Amino acid sequence: MKTVHERADIVPLLAEIFRELGYEGTSLSRITQRTGLGKGSLYHFFPGGKEEMANAVLADIDAWFEQAIYRPLRQDDAHQAIAAMWVNVNDYFRSGRRICLVGAFALDDTRERFSAAIGDYFIRWIGALRSALTRAGCSEAQALAEEGVAGIQGALVLARALGDELIFTRSLETLAKRFEAATR
Repeated sequence: MKTVHERADIVPLLAEIFRELGYEGTSLSRITQRTGLGKGSLYHFFPGGKEEMANAVLADIDAWFEQAIYRPLRQDDAHQAIAAMWVNVNDYFRSGRRICLVGAFALDDTRERFSAAIGDYFIRWIGALRSALTRAGCSEAQALAEEGVAGIQGALVLARALGDELIFTRSLETLAKRFEAATR
C-alpha cells in the first residue's frame, strides 16, 4: 500500500477519480485500487467515507477558484483579471480535456447531496465576474457574466462529447473577444 502523509495529498487523486467515474460510480474499492491506499488509511483521513471525500474535493476546487479566479475578479484591475481568468480557466480545465467536476455533480443525482457547494461555486463565479465587468464599464454585466460562465461550462461539455478539445479553446477565444468588446 502507498504511504501518504497528509490528507491534502489524497484530494487531487480523489478529484480525478470522481471526474472519471462520477460520484455514484466511485466505490471505496475503486478508490483503494486507484490510490493504492488501504481502506483503513482512507477512513483515517476521511472518517465520513465517500461523501466526506467528495466534500474535500469540492472544497479544494473552491479554494483554487477563490485564489485564481474569484478574488482577482473582485479585487484586481478588471481588464487584467478578466484576461487572466481565460488563461487560468484554460489551464485548469487542461484546454478542455478535464471536465468540471462541480458541473458534473450538478447534472446527476449528486446535485441534491452537494447542492450548497455546487450553487455557491456558480453564484460566486458569476458574481465575481459581474463585479469585474461592472468596474470595466460593461452595462450588461450580469447577463454577460452568466453568458461567460455558461459558455465555459457548455464548451467543456461539447469538447468532451465530440472528443475535440479545440472546441473549448476556440470558445474561450470567442468569449474573450466578446468580453473585450463589451468593456471598451
